Amino acid sequence: MAFLEIDKKKKRLDEKRPLPPHTAKSLRDHVLLEWTYNSNAIEGNTLTLTETKVVLEGITIGGKSMKEHLEVINHKEAILYLESIVAQKQDLSEWDIKNLHRLVLKSIDDSNAGIYRRENVLISGAKHRPPQHILVPEQMEWLIQQYRQDWRTYHTIERAALLHGEFVKIHPFVDGNGRTARLLLNFELMKQGYPPVVIPKTARTHYYDGLDYGHITKDYGPFIELVATFVEQSLGLWLQMVDE
Repeated sequence: MAFLEIDKKKKRLDEKRPLPPHTAKSLRDHVLLEWTYNSNAIEGNTLTLTETKVVLEGITIGGKSMKEHLEVINHKEAILYLESIVAQKQDLSEWDIKNLHRLVLKSIDDSNAGIYRRENVLISGAKHRPPQHILVPEQMEWLIQQYRQDWRTYHTIERAALLHGEFVKIHPFVDGNGRTARLLLNFELMKQGYPPVVIPKTARTHYYDGLDYGHITKDYGPFIELVATFVEQSLGLWLQMVDE
């Protein structure tokens, strides 16, 4: 799969670095809000974009559940943690994945936060069936091995999409897998100097179909193409802000 146009845009963005401080901050604030809102909305959170912004500023929204407020606060904390491990340039580990998930479910389901599932589950609406819970630790270990070794020569977008897709295929936690998977997708992109991508809630059906197709057929081509579309959109936004 060719990523020539994306590579050109990435090169142009790299040539603009370091970005002006106020531009970098406004882009980060924008992405943090959009990423948090859309990732939660995909999972059924009913807070609007504006309400999500208000909750991020520390204000409570009347008529909305504590769980929905915590999903916003927790997602921001997970992004901050993600930024810290990207800055340290460390390789992804199962420990990092569990820490991200622990933040996603903090004070929502502490008994399962950061802990691989101990029961079997189904993915609602999907044809693929996740592995039995007893196989999860072994399959997560294998995922990390593939990521570190087998996928090392792949293009960043392919590697990020595969990390996301294979993680969801295992479905290692009882809840919070989708949000964690999208954090992992951006971990790989950000580690290689790409801006984070936002998968909009409006693309939810296309997104889920691409994942399920990859899980059933082992062909992640359509899902990789979808991720590439969002990467190009994100690069376009950043370049708009810095091009003279």
